[in-house]
Amino acid sequence: MTRGADRRTVLTGLAALGVAGCSRPAAEAGATGPSPAPIAFDLSALETRHDGRLGFVAHDVGADARVAWRSDERFVYCSTFKMYLAAATLLRVQAGEERLDRAIPVTAADMVNHAPVTEPAVGETLMIERLMEATVGLSDNPAANILIRELGGLERLRAFYRGIGDTDTRVDRLEPEMNRLDGDKDTITASQSARNIQRLFVRRDTPLTAASRTLLLGWMFATPTGPNRLKAGLPADWRLAHKTGTGGYGPTNDIGLAWPPSGEPLIITAYFHGSRTSTEQQREAAIADATRIALAALGRA
Repeated sequence: MTRGADRRTVLTGLAALGVAGCSRPAAEAGATGPSPAPIAFDLSALETRHDGRLGFVAHDVGADARVAWRSDERFVYCSTFKMYLAAATLLRVQAGEERLDRAIPVTAADMVNHAPVTEPAVGETLMIERLMEATVGLSDNPAANILIRELGGLERLRAFYRGIGDTDTRVDRLEPEMNRLDGDKDTITASQSARNIQRLFVRRDTPLTAASRTLLLGWMFATPTGPNRLKAGLPADWRLAHKTGTGGYGPTNDIGLAWPPSGEPLIITAYFHGSRTSTEQQREAAIADATRIALAALGRA
């Protein structure tokens, strides 16, 4: 849990990056909503090489420049939704409908696969803040399901998306069933995800307070997941706040904001659906390679 000196450290680090409160150029970029015209960008050879289909957007906030590939096609989002779930929970905290320090019992009935934080806590309690940290940072599935339950169910999560202007994203199932490909269930587009990130972290009309953004971005910066995805495609001196998502049969995703040593961030959303015969290395490399290609196309390599 981020408390005391640790929270101040995160806030100081985010302020140095210009994200504890949006700097004026970033906040104004895209404030009225329209997306910039995309730059010519072709990832067909990458898809062939890595044996899959990729939905990808990279939006340079400072330059208001954008590259996109299959950006309006649907992809199962897997655990990337957990960043949005945490944002929805933080909005309830801001409204006085939830408390960061409210203790929630964790039971054996809550357990599903991948429970690095919640399984050791069975029979005990975890606070809402700890459940969010586990959901975003370590992608704990029972923690996500508990947060959805405490939010008020899938309908309330669906309402969160609609409340930030997203009328497109599907919300249908809990973990782990929501990872299975079943038509359009539990899917998103790379373009919509990029618009959501812009609304939450960049635009002046973000519904999140500075304190909420600090908490959420802190967990996204600290997550150890997916080092061979977006992070592997960025220069070594850039910083990444992100959330990964993975399905055992091919989906491999990563979304977030990447900050260069100075200036405004890039919003990057990558949803790769590899074939069942593709390897994990291929699937992760597809995202890293697309990121490198995007930075070159945007003049940020």
